[in-house]
Amino acid sequence: MSIDLAKMPKLGFGLMRLPEKDGNIDIDHVCRMVDKYMQAGMNYFDTAYVYHGGKSEVAAREALVKRYPRESFMIATKLPAWELKEEADIEKVFNEQLERAGVDYFDLYLLHSVEDGSNYETYVKYDCFSWGVQKKAEGKIKHFGFSYHGSPELLEEILNAHPEVEFVQIQLNYLDRSNPVVRSEELYNILAQRKLPIIVMEPIRGGMLASVAPELEAKFRAVRPDKSVASWALRFVGTLPGVMTILSGMSSEEQMDDNIGTFTNFEPLSSEEQAVVDEVTKEILKVPQIGCTACKYCVDGCPMNISIPDVFRTINTLRRYPDDWRSKNFYSGVISRHGKASDCISCGQCESVCPQHLPIIDLLKEASEILEK
Repeated sequence: MSIDLAKMPKLGFGLMRLPEKDGNIDIDHVCRMVDKYMQAGMNYFDTAYVYHGGKSEVAAREALVKRYPRESFMIATKLPAWELKEEADIEKVFNEQLERAGVDYFDLYLLHSVEDGSNYETYVKYDCFSWGVQKKAEGKIKHFGFSYHGSPELLEEILNAHPEVEFVQIQLNYLDRSNPVVRSEELYNILAQRKLPIIVMEPIRGGMLASVAPELEAKFRAVRPDKSVASWALRFVGTLPGVMTILSGMSSEEQMDDNIGTFTNFEPLSSEEQAVVDEVTKEILKVPQIGCTACKYCVDGCPMNISIPDVFRTINTLRRYPDDWRSKNFYSGVISRHGKASDCISCGQCESVCPQHLPIIDLLKEASEILEK
């Protein structure tokens, strides 16, 4: 049965930052979160081949697919360009995904992280757009699109060449509107003008917009003392026309409860609230931050086992609170389990997969100078 994309739930459950226990996904915890989400009348789950080191799709099988009727939920996953070394790898990966997730078809299927350069060139080289259309004809995919981290210019080029694309997933949040690398406002405008359904990722920027400086939180609380800081970021995105579903990578029941509360009887931002968001945005941008969203794509392949997002989280905290001694204590805990920033061998693996196109090697050198004196 085909899905009406206009009837997608506003809140999507992103399976990229699931709760862990003893280094593995805590399936019991995930089951409780899935139950709360489904009981709230929401049913869209987003995973990918590479999330949680390849274990996210399996977690979806255990916590969702085995426990709910197939027609009661929608599940999406993605084809990773960096795993494709020859054309036959497309079918190999796809069949592995079906097995991992325990399904016969995916409701939505995406080419993962389309962007200028090698990823897009790989999808073109192996004619992955035509492959997606064929899978849709076979009933193995219900709806076909892509997640996007590239330039507005390439997005226009792709959409002109591929009218078969039914939706696009982009990074969008109030902080990245004018980000010269992400250029999310430009991407949003292109899709809105074409009336293509938009799925939003990183609405809270990897959790960064769930916890802002106390003086900025006070600005939010003064207007809506009943709303969490994270809810402002979600409501900003949810207010935009054309946004079909907003993904949140929830990792606790508390986050799930808060997000369900935000999207139950959803309230768009008022003009007064929008002005507060604009004011907070300006204040945050005064302090330069490393634009890491903690997606952890860089971590799995790091030969020195450096927890790069945690290193950058430490640096960002120090930039905002230079005298906060807890930041270096946090870093000490990180390197007790992972490599130090100075262990980087400049292999470039991390930079090749970073959706934010960060100069990670140089940033790690800077971090080692600050944190390892």
